[in-house]
Amino acid sequence: MTRLPSLFISHGAPTFALEPGLAGANLAALGRRLPRPQAVLVVSPHWMTRQPQVTLSLRPETIHDFGGFDPVLYTLQYPAAGAHLLARRALALLEAAGLPATANADRGLDHGAWVPLMHLYPDADVPVFQGSLPAWLDADGAYDYGRALAALADEGVLIVGSGSLTHNLYEFRLGDPHAEAYAAEFAHWVRDAVLAGDHQRLRQALTIGPHARRAHPTAEHYLPLLVAAGAAAQALPASVIGGGILHGVLSMDSFLFGADLTVGQDAAATRVTTN
Repeated sequence: MTRLPSLFISHGAPTFALEPGLAGANLAALGRRLPRPQAVLVVSPHWMTRQPQVTLSLRPETIHDFGGFDPVLYTLQYPAAGAHLLARRALALLEAAGLPATANADRGLDHGAWVPLMHLYPDADVPVFQGSLPAWLDADGAYDYGRALAALADEGVLIVGSGSLTHNLYEFRLGDPHAEAYAAEFAHWVRDAVLAGDHQRLRQALTIGPHARRAHPTAEHYLPLLVAAGAAAQALPASVIGGGILHGVLSMDSFLFGADLTVGQDAAATRVTTN
């Protein structure tokens, strides 16, 4: 079986489910180009626990874990099947890496999982399970968490870290088309590090990146990027899935680690491969 790449997705606001825009169109294009996975494993900041957990539900429910948005959002469903056996494999890998994990038979899919998957796999025909994001992880710990799960990519699992390339909700302005310069600068800096294969710089982004504290007042939406990077077999090739900036401050760029499948308006300018 061919090893699958790993993927970081900027999932934006819950309204992304109804307003796909550039990011949604490019995720849909990526889903058509990727090798078909046996299952998708999503690590999202909307499920944080003291110790790692993995979902075992055979038919995970769609969790509407947000408030104050268009009522239509609360009617949406993502009826993907679970992946019981592969979830058990994830538990074993975490245990082997010294990260004792427990099974969660009841939890469904939070919006960090189902909202972007509505664009990546709109027919909900790929099984999905989730791993929690341990609340104590720092940057190096998130990267190692991805490394612990990396073997799943050889077994047909698409490992997805779902977060946000920039995430300052204090400055969130629903529908504002004007992109704050600091968010664009931080996003561009991280994009350069991804395309250079500089995972050390990615791990230091929240301390040395431009406007890092403003782009991420808290770390939880950046850490899934490091989970995805850690799950990659190698730093390059790397690809950009362009998404622009929405609501003033949310960069919607996503990154694919381990494949040259750049999707977006500037694909020719940003594609990087190994020799």
